[in-house]
Amino acid sequence: MIEFAFFWDWASFAVRWLHVITAIAWIGSSFYFIALDLGLRPSTDRRSGITGEEWQVHGGGFYFIQKYGVAPNRMPHDLTWFKWESYSTWLSGAALLALVYWGGAELYLIDASKVEFAPWQAIAISAGSLTIGWIVYNTLCKSGLAENPTLLMVLLFALLVAMGWGYNQIFTGRAVMLHLGAFTATIMTANVFFIIMPNQRIVVKDLQSGRTPDGKYGKIAKLRSTHNNYLTLPVVFLMLSNHAPQAFATQYNWLIAALVFLMGVTIRHFFNTHHARKGNLWWTWAVTAALFAAIVYLSSVGTPEYEDLEAAEARPFTPAEQVFAGLPEFEEVTYLVQGRCSMCHAREPGYDGIHTAPKGILLETPQEIAGAAHQIWMQSARTSAMPPANVSWMEPGERALIDAWYRAGKG
Repeated sequence: MIEFAFFWDWASFAVRWLHVITAIAWIGSSFYFIALDLGLRPSTDRRSGITGEEWQVHGGGFYFIQKYGVAPNRMPHDLTWFKWESYSTWLSGAALLALVYWGGAELYLIDASKVEFAPWQAIAISAGSLTIGWIVYNTLCKSGLAENPTLLMVLLFALLVAMGWGYNQIFTGRAVMLHLGAFTATIMTANVFFIIMPNQRIVVKDLQSGRTPDGKYGKIAKLRSTHNNYLTLPVVFLMLSNHAPQAFATQYNWLIAALVFLMGVTIRHFFNTHHARKGNLWWTWAVTAALFAAIVYLSSVGTPEYEDLEAAEARPFTPAEQVFAGLPEFEEVTYLVQGRCSMCHAREPGYDGIHTAPKGILLETPQEIAGAAHQIWMQSARTSAMPPANVSWMEPGERALIDAWYRAGKG
């Protein structure tokens, strides 16, 4: 069991690495093609169907790119499809969600001060909620709002804000941000899987059958691709937000997430306009800075989403916590952790320069220490990552005590 716990963390690391790599590939190709499409110049080629072209230089070579408004007259022999970057990103992200948030539901997903869920209940809500966004969004897109893309984006934004608020009623702050990112990423990948790729296959099949493709399929696919482009930056922030408790460990985390979505729109709008050679909208940077200032303000005035210390000390141990709290070493481990770690991992950290508990993990009460047994063991016994630079002088014997305590609990 002890080695299984160790390799579970390595599995999480490997999947996280895969997720980052595939996300870079997807984001890179998405940003490139949007910039390319916006930057195309009128074609000098008189062949039918060519709507734009551009010369580019990269890596010591020159490239000449032409775009057909609908499709070429014949099906090319070699056609590169861009889909697996998206699919791989979503699949690896779903695996990471399962490993970290479902596997560690009692620590990372469930906030007992909001709603007392059994792990299976929280996991069911987590998984089921990810489909809601796609169903609502796709319905809106097919309702005729595609002809009014601005209104459609406003309604999508409203949906995202509502989901952020809803997540905040039941999950931990860290899980709120992560699930809102996964919720949005599911919409983006579903756009590729259910709309963009099928539409492109229709066009290819028409070419292969000698029929003239209908331009509406390309128009629909481009709209969904543009939506994905504007959603990308907020998703990146939300996926990295677990490193920033000042963003997620606050009662206003759902509003902070909403402002992050607006920042993503302003930043992408600047670059999209720039790539389209329509000038540089410098005012978007002022708006972005104002939005960021509002985020900092909300973080400073929003009380952290921490259970009150007295209530935390008074609540009974959960079954998972009781496993480690019932061991003979627990009293000594509690004293050790409170002396070496709690100056940072506290509701009001006492260490200079630390303003919020790292990653929102509190280690002030016996219940919190027992609940974070795996993290304490991994960070201070299996490795020496904590305390950072060993600033509180944790001795080898103390690390050995934590190791023995955790092994006894897992044995």
